[in-house]
Amino acid sequence: MTANDAFLKDITEGNTFKGEYITLGSAILNEQTITNAFVNIPLKTLNRHGLIAGATGTGKTKTLQVIAENLSEKGIPVLLMDIKGDLSGLAKPGEDNSKIQDRHTKIGLPYTPNGFPVDLLTLSNQDGVRLRATVSEFGPVLLSRILDLTDTQSGIVSVIFKYCDDHKLPLLDLKDFKKILQYATQEGKEEFTEAYGRISTASTGAILRKIIELEQQGADLFFGETSFDVQDLLRVNDEGKGYINIIRLTDIQDRPKLFSTFMLSLLAEIYTTFPEQGDSERPELVIFIDEAHLIFNEASKALLNQIESIVKLIRSKGVGLYFVTQNPTDVPEAVLSQLGLKIQHALRAFTAKDRKAIKLTAQNYPDSEYYDTETILTNLGTGEALVSALDEKGRPTPLAATMMRAPMSRMDILTDKELSDLISASKLVKKYNDTIDRESAYELLNEKIKHAEAEAQQQKERSKKTSSRPKSNAMNPIVKVLTSATFIRSVFGILNKVMKK
Repeated sequence: MTANDAFLKDITEGNTFKGEYITLGSAILNEQTITNAFVNIPLKTLNRHGLIAGATGTGKTKTLQVIAENLSEKGIPVLLMDIKGDLSGLAKPGEDNSKIQDRHTKIGLPYTPNGFPVDLLTLSNQDGVRLRATVSEFGPVLLSRILDLTDTQSGIVSVIFKYCDDHKLPLLDLKDFKKILQYATQEGKEEFTEAYGRISTASTGAILRKIIELEQQGADLFFGETSFDVQDLLRVNDEGKGYINIIRLTDIQDRPKLFSTFMLSLLAEIYTTFPEQGDSERPELVIFIDEAHLIFNEASKALLNQIESIVKLIRSKGVGLYFVTQNPTDVPEAVLSQLGLKIQHALRAFTAKDRKAIKLTAQNYPDSEYYDTETILTNLGTGEALVSALDEKGRPTPLAATMMRAPMSRMDILTDKELSDLISASKLVKKYNDTIDRESAYELLNEKIKHAEAEAQQQKERSKKTSSRPKSNAMNPIVKVLTSATFIRSVFGILNKVMKK
């Protein structure tokens, strides 16, 4: 048996599964693609999360595109974070050409152009399905972690939520929350002190500044109604294809606080509302977080702890999380250790720091008798990647340098007209894009303050009227005694006696 035959046998056996799977490409040995040495991922372990990493221009986005469209074809919905704005092409069939045909001939797979059901979502003023959530839905704990508050400040936030619950004041947007913060130390100070204890003006001021910082990154557009129902991420079209939901984030690259706020709220909502799935044969939803370092670089310690907890727990809900970034070191070790699928495109060794990162990256992969992992990481070409997945029993599959298949959908963005047509046809746009500003804490507190001020003014006017009334004619008791007939006769009697003497 030749080395190629032994390699093909090992790859084939390690990538053969009882259940459904998707094919990423074919394995490479000694810089040659081995036809039909298919590298597969079982659907059963796709909720074990994953990583897609590599230097700029090495093919990360196309790999993400390939996985998303293959999942859609299997009837599994997908959620993509599109920060660079280059994933809308998933809605249209790709263009067949000689380069793609040559690649697929080497792999041993036919190539068929195909488009997929896509909905475009947005956090900002971009066109698409508007994503919103209310302050109440966040709750005091999550909101405090997002704002990176101290224990004392977090306690005040909990008191604010309790007051609003007790008095039936809906907290829908940041305007509501700011109003109740101001009320707690101004007009409602006595009421709060009596019922909940004294609230420090310095603490509420610090919280208010954190909220304003969040507003400056565009969070005022995110907080409010109508809240997005995460069940709408699980839709399948009439042909049985899962919807690919693309969140357009091209205009928030410089607003990582908003990005991490949204991601954390979304994951928390999914974890809270999705039922326990147990050890199922396929995931309910797969989420790809592009430019993942934007979440981790700007996150506070409390926020990181929250993300790590959700990553550990959410897979039991049938949800797979896939982080896309340039370097695996962008992802905290506690999260990295939870990732079952690792797809590593080429890394470049330009500096000593780069070489150190490559050495650390190589240690994340299982040993292989066929590869020197550190060397091959720098020698991979565009559209090639090291792949290590988990089989159906949770064991690592054989490490394989892989020639990745080409996307079936368009490897370019949609035109403006195509985007407009796609958004116009969306059922979700009609459901979520009307802005609602119903009566909530802001309006109710303003009404309460107005009513209190009116009462105070009426009391003031009553007091003024009382003080301006004419004085009573009733005689002073002393004057009454001095002017009485008995007193006068006594005085005259004394005077007569004196004069006689």
